[in-house]
Amino acid sequence: MGALMSRFSQPAVSLLAGRSTAQLQSDLAAAQQAYVDLSSGAKVVNATYAQGAGSRSVTYTPADMGAVQNLIRSLQQQLGITTRGRAPIRPVF
Repeated sequence: MGALMSRFSQPAVSLLAGRSTAQLQSDLAAAQQAYVDLSSGAKVVNATYAQGAGSRSVTYTPADMGAVQNLIRSLQQQLGITTRGRAPIRPVF
């Protein structure tokens, strides 16, 4: 399972693979702004991003904070800003 997990944590096989750094940075800025807007009490936030040959628009509500956080983490990981957190250390008795 370790090899399987490491394969999916590599940016080259991410769902965001193939996008340019500039596109990823733009998407990250939009997602972070959506997070700030939701955190500050805005009821609805729209985020537009390119996917494949077209563009998509997503509407987030305060209940979708987790989805926005996941998007931000995915973009940061693809850009090499952060890596996946390691598994918790469990004591062995």
